[in-house]
Amino acid sequence: MIRLRTGPPRGRRPRVAGAPLSPRARRIIRLNNGFQLLFNLLWWMPVFYAYQRQAGLSDGQIFGIQSIYYIAFCLFEIPTGLIADRIGARNCLRAGAVVMTAANLAPVLTPNYPGFLVHFLLIAAGRSLTSGAATAYLYDGLRAEGAGEHYLKAEGQARALGLAAKVLCWPLVGPLTALAHGAPYLLSAASAAGSLLCAVMLPPQPAPRHTGRGRPAGPGPRGPAFLRDAATALRSVRATPWLALVMVQGVAVFTLSRICQVNLFQPVLLDHGVAENAHGGVLAAMTLAEAAASARPRWLTARLTPTAWVSLLSVALAGALAGLTFAGPWSAIVLLCLFAAVTGFAYPLQRKLVNDAIPAGAPRATLLSVESIVDRAVCALAAVAAGAYLAAGRLDALLWHSAVATGVLMAALQLFLRRHRRAPDRPAAVPRPAPAREPEPAAVAGRP
Repeated sequence: MIRLRTGPPRGRRPRVAGAPLSPRARRIIRLNNGFQLLFNLLWWMPVFYAYQRQAGLSDGQIFGIQSIYYIAFCLFEIPTGLIADRIGARNCLRAGAVVMTAANLAPVLTPNYPGFLVHFLLIAAGRSLTSGAATAYLYDGLRAEGAGEHYLKAEGQARALGLAAKVLCWPLVGPLTALAHGAPYLLSAASAAGSLLCAVMLPPQPAPRHTGRGRPAGPGPRGPAFLRDAATALRSVRATPWLALVMVQGVAVFTLSRICQVNLFQPVLLDHGVAENAHGGVLAAMTLAEAAASARPRWLTARLTPTAWVSLLSVALAGALAGLTFAGPWSAIVLLCLFAAVTGFAYPLQRKLVNDAIPAGAPRATLLSVESIVDRAVCALAAVAAGAYLAAGRLDALLWHSAVATGVLMAALQLFLRRHRRAPDRPAAVPRPAPAREPEPAAVAGRP
């Protein structure tokens, strides 16, 4: 079984493997599960395309909004990671839940193009506020309790519960929409409000190894606070090649899973003759497969290193997409479910690898946002390419080219990973900020 050891914070006794979790650690895991489930429970997901069409939007407007959403997400990720390291991950989760609640109300209040554009821009802002902060809070919170070894299971469990909730709720969307047209968006807003309650109840964050408001101990460059944090994050990536390589390795998993499960899901089923009224059931089956795998990442054996597993799972995702070019209707559904299961295994393991690679004392939420920016930027380019392939009627070529590109990327990355390999349980070196002159008294007085 894969067991990535993580040493406890200095000054706390290591927890014996298998020992019961402290009440505080159990509370962190329980409330994190609730937050992740409710925050990501978007009831409108199965019907948002039809909902926008009924509101009078054209296909060009609908997909144009999606393109703007990807770009906005990348732009929002830049400041929100820095904000999380300044105000604390818990406060950032609360802010994200408030924004997400407002986002889900926008289409009900203004069901037109500007309303849907604001809806997706607010979703990009809400998700960017929580994407790095949620992982950083869970990881640091469990480490502070001497329960860092439970992070992988807790991350997978939270994802599995969220996916299971979608399996139960999404089949109800059709009947609920028939009763009340705006019900999917109102229920999504209510779920986001519930995630805010979970964020409010989260225990206070453990004090990070920073001085002041998030800056690593020791002298550093002068300037605005956000710029100092951004400079620290960039130094961490530059001083830790392993971290940069692990981030790049996860791009394939995120891009392939996102493009398949959002952009190519319906085109693939329609191309294989699967009726549109069956798409909801197939999506529920895929979500169930992903949830089951997300809850059991430790089923993977220890014969391969975690980085090798992520690369192998990425190739498996590409292979499943390539296999769709030969599949019939039922075999296509099976391959899509297999694709979802592989995604479920890969996500928690990749998050664990990135968190372990972040140097001690570095701005964790900011660095996790950097990873998210890279993932979403590549995904935005892939979405544009997928649209061009589909417009030309070359779905099979798109699937094959995706498989080949992923295989080449993983082979090249393995060469670099072997060159920079370090033991997963060895703590990353802390990048030392460049020495700076002692600031003038006036600068000290005006420093935030």
